[in-house]
Amino acid sequence: MPASDALAVRAVGLRKAYGGVTAVDGIDVEIPRGLCFGFLGPNGAGKSTTMRMIYRASLVDSGVLEVLGHDAADPRNDRAIKAKLGVIHQENNLDEELTVRETLEVFAGFYGLRGEAREARVTELLAFAELSDRGDSEVRALSGGMKRRLMVARGLLGNPDLVVLDEPTTGLDPRARQSLWEKLAALKKRRATLILTTHYMDEAERLCDRIAVMDNGKIVAIDAPEALILTHAAAHVVEVESDDETLTDPIPGVLRTDRFGGRLLLFTDAPEQVIAEVVQRWPGRRVLARRGTLDDVFLRLTGHGLSAGERA
Repeated sequence: MPASDALAVRAVGLRKAYGGVTAVDGIDVEIPRGLCFGFLGPNGAGKSTTMRMIYRASLVDSGVLEVLGHDAADPRNDRAIKAKLGVIHQENNLDEELTVRETLEVFAGFYGLRGEAREARVTELLAFAELSDRGDSEVRALSGGMKRRLMVARGLLGNPDLVVLDEPTTGLDPRARQSLWEKLAALKKRRATLILTTHYMDEAERLCDRIAVMDNGKIVAIDAPEALILTHAAAHVVEVESDDETLTDPIPGVLRTDRFGGRLLLFTDAPEQVIAEVVQRWPGRRVLARRGTLDDVFLRLTGHGLSAGERA
């Protein structure tokens, strides 16, 4: 297989600006086929704009962008690219008056599915989305989690090679999120390529094989989630309740420090050793030990956290 055929997306010096404001500032990225790849970053980092260029909702200003082997900067390739793309938007854009089955049947026509082929594909996707018993229900009667699963099913009608998901679980309760995670994991097993954005760091760690961290239109780091954590944070973090103390004397075992939200963060591979020293140095302070996370990576790379409860 040629190197280009092994990639779902390839970008070199990709740029996009709106009204003089640069949203994507010359990024380079390669996304191999069959992986789940995440674009993560604070609001305004450029990740959604990058996604929109990939699924052909925004034009490329300059640079190279290849999607599924096609030059995405050439609008003549839009039809070929979109034929093998599935897009699941963050916003619910379902027709509330249609039934679940009608929703899939209408969109099946856009992919040229007719007759028995259409019914077979619709039935298959209803089962995949666990909506077989709700086929005759109007969309308006579905729960938020059911609607999101229906949107995923709709995005898969064309049997896409590449599925783009923008904040796929925003607004869902924990049980609905877990259910959708299972569906996305099943897609990975079928060797579909997934590209997503999310503000939920546990979601990114669970689903993504590789992650590009974006800030101010640039990619500031790219690697597997666990590698990002070990490189830019540490395996463990000891949090110390703190007002304005600084670590003037080094603590053995502390690899790096940060301060966030009234807490002193001590990154370490030896949490027990660090806790013992902290308790002795600051008796009576609240101390919490936990594993390093992608939130810690964001704090270090962008200067602020990105947990679901703290995003703008």
